[in-house]
Amino acid sequence: MGYKSNINIQVELDEEKVPATIEWNAPDGGVTEMQKAKAILLGLWDGEEKTALRIDLWTGKMMVDEMVDFFYQTFYQMADTYQRATKQEELAKELKAFAKNFHDKAIKALEAENK
Repeated sequence: MGYKSNINIQVELDEEKVPATIEWNAPDGGVTEMQKAKAILLGLWDGEEKTALRIDLWTGKMMVDEMVDFFYQTFYQMADTYQRATKQEELAKELKAFAKNFHDKAIKALEAENK
C-alpha cells in the first residue's frame, strides 16, 4: 500500500449553520499550521458515476468583490490545470479569455450597484 497524505479542512458554523470560520492545513505539503480562508470551492470527480461533486462554502465575511476575484482566479487556474492535463492550449486560452471577460463584467456590475 502506498503512502497516505492528509489535507484537513475545519469549518466552524454559526447558530444558523452558516460558516463562521474556515481553516485548513496540509502537513505533508509544508502547511503545518492551520490557515484561515474566507471561502472554499472543492471539486471531486467520481470516476464510477462519471459525475462532479463539489463543496462550496464561504463565510459571512467574504465580500462580493473578493468573490469576484476568487472566481476569476479559480477560472484562470482551472485553465492552467486543464492545459497541463490535456495539452489543449487553445481551449485553455479560451477559458482564460472567459475568466477575463467574466471579471470585467462582474467589476462593472459591482460599480453600477455602488453608484
